Amino acid sequence: MAITEATGFAELLKEATDEAHRRAERTAVIGALAEGRLPVEGYTAMLAQHYFFYDALEQAAEVMRADPVAGAFVHDELTRLPALARDLAALIGPDWRERITPGEATLRYCARIHEVCFDWAGGFVAHHYTRYLGDLSGGQILRTLLNRHLGLTEETGLSFYRFPGIPKAPVFKARYRRLLDDAPWDAAEQQRIAAESRLAFELNTAIFEELGARFC
Repeated sequence: MAITEATGFAELLKEATDEAHRRAERTAVIGALAEGRLPVEGYTAMLAQHYFFYDALEQAAEVMRADPVAGAFVHDELTRLPALARDLAALIGPDWRERITPGEATLRYCARIHEVCFDWAGGFVAHHYTRYLGDLSGGQILRTLLNRHLGLTEETGLSFYRFPGIPKAPVFKARYRRLLDDAPWDAAEQQRIAAESRLAFELNTAIFEELGARFC
């Protein structure tokens, strides 16, 4: 898709990642979650993997906070690590840190974050966009399904999907998309960022596939 004044970079990014996004949604683990077949152990394992790649991404956010372009995308109200820690403590126990390990796909995802998110503004935004806008959109559907099928609440394992600092997600997402449109990237850099966003989805899909092989 070519960028035009009418569409803007945010729309290009959405279109460029649409098929990769759909592949992630079609994985066995997401299907099992949607249908109420994913055991709580499967959800717990998924959250554990999230902890590792969010740790990498939020380390990058601290570094990129001072970047003249990427810094505009660093919003403290998006931070997920404290919520993940609360959920894992509720689901596993106080020794949860000693009882979780990253899978092979998670290690690849974290390695890519470390490779491109600490010194390339576009790379950081590609991964940031893929993760956090997903949490604010489809993640809210997952929260409803997990509550319905597993009986989980914010206190027992669903705080990851709550953003108390963002009372109106549509307003926040619209502002985020304006940041994308206003960022000073030329067409070649926009295409490079779009490709990195597709890769981020693919790396995440690989994690879902690993989890599906264990729990579906």
